[in-house]
Amino acid sequence: MKGSFKIGKIAGIGIFIHWTFSLLILFIIFINYRSGHNATQIIWSVIFILSVFITVVLHELGHALAAKRYHIVTKDITLLPIGGLARLEKIPEKPIQELIVAFAGPMVNITLSFITGFFITIPATSEQLMVELADGINKNNFLLNFFLINLWLAIFNLIPAFPMDGGRILRAILSFKLHRHIATRISARVGQFIAMGFIIFGFFSSPFLIFIGIFVIIGAQVEADYTESKFILKGLKVHDVVMKQFPKIEFDETVKTAVALVLDSQNKNFLITEKGVPVGTLNRDQIILALSKKGEDEFIYNIMDRNLIFLDGNSLLENVFELIQLNKSRLMLVMENNKVSGTLDLENLMELILINEIKLNKAHDRK
Repeated sequence: MKGSFKIGKIAGIGIFIHWTFSLLILFIIFINYRSGHNATQIIWSVIFILSVFITVVLHELGHALAAKRYHIVTKDITLLPIGGLARLEKIPEKPIQELIVAFAGPMVNITLSFITGFFITIPATSEQLMVELADGINKNNFLLNFFLINLWLAIFNLIPAFPMDGGRILRAILSFKLHRHIATRISARVGQFIAMGFIIFGFFSSPFLIFIGIFVIIGAQVEADYTESKFILKGLKVHDVVMKQFPKIEFDETVKTAVALVLDSQNKNFLITEKGVPVGTLNRDQIILALSKKGEDEFIYNIMDRNLIFLDGNSLLENVFELIQLNKSRLMLVMENNKVSGTLDLENLMELILINEIKLNKAHDRK
């Protein structure tokens, strides 16, 4: 993630922190200062925030280590002001595997809360609890706050709404009886219903709940669309959607030539060749940027993307769907019998998904 800095590695997984995390520390210091807290209280507050984010790392490591059991690689973990993000190579699709991986995170928080419980005295009433917490974070209530925050993180993450762990747990449970895309759709709708409650309640209490509600609604829809697309592509192979006709530009041509091709067609991605051999790719945005910064006489070989992405024509589209999405602005080369048989880009794939979705809907209507 851009703007992130590596702070270490645990179990072979890179741990990164985003620069905006420093803003959270400054905000905590500012809030404590305005509240009239002394330097000692401010220090305890900062230490508490740091301990919470260590907890977040452990939460994400729970997911990562559970995923590793199923040979799924975690690319990295990034700390953000709103929490942590573990980038798994893929989400396990077998229900029992997804259930274990999804529950592993909240289980870390439950375990930490359970262990902390041995070292604190939990107030008998809510009034006593409020008295304990009234003076902010200090050495006397530090562990009590740590106990409560882990309990809250576990409960919050178990809410059955994407992209929280609870949404994935609900989908995994439903997937034991239903197709994955149907289970995802149901889980997404449940999460969005809960999110609407967050938004409505947020208008009368905390704006932060409105933010969470919007985040859940968008996240749930993205997950539902993604899983639906993979279902539509099931059984299809890369060579089923390969583009045999694709525009080429020689590497020693100029930006002027590329601009003319953009204006003369609907093409957005171009294959760059050297004497007919692929050496790079170029998209419309790169062409326009080069035109504005370097002028129309700049050579293509100075602005092209030299990182070629090859797809096996016999690969299942559902298996390479994520790779294609990650390279949505690139033209990818399709290989068959050790030769380039054509190209593929995200736009062409989305057209296939749209056409097949219409066919599936018509077949469903006939039933």
